[in-house]
Amino acid sequence: MNDAMNIGPVELVVLAFPGSTVDPEAVAALQNVVERGFVTLLDLVYIAKDADGQVSQIDVDEDLTEIGLAILSIEAKALISDEDLDVVRESLEPGTSAAVIVYEQTWARELASTVRGGGGDVVLHVQIPREVVVAAVEAAFQ
Repeated sequence: MNDAMNIGPVELVVLAFPGSTVDPEAVAALQNVVERGFVTLLDLVYIAKDADGQVSQIDVDEDLTEIGLAILSIEAKALISDEDLDVVRESLEPGTSAAVIVYEQTWARELASTVRGGGGDVVLHVQIPREVVVAAVEAAFQ
């Protein structure tokens, strides 16, 4: 099995922030899960919309220092599509920014590889919305 086959589930997430920089604590939390081996960052694009609605974009292969993302170690792959970016650009409110991140759930790599080795595959990966989880947990403690 080659390395391309030995990969865990991959997700795209959009982290939105007020203003034109990413919250340093959010960057530190992301770097922490990377350093601990839980996730591997595969791609990143930063998009900002100023108060006048002008959109700027910084790709992972550009200098990420000014926006606060330079500490992240990213194995850059071209996984974020123009269609993904169009959705983010259109949904950003003026005066906000977003980090569009693609990451592998590294913690699940061995499990996914073992399943594939047995002739299976990870065929469904669904993220349950936070508000649904919170409602279910609150209901369980009533």
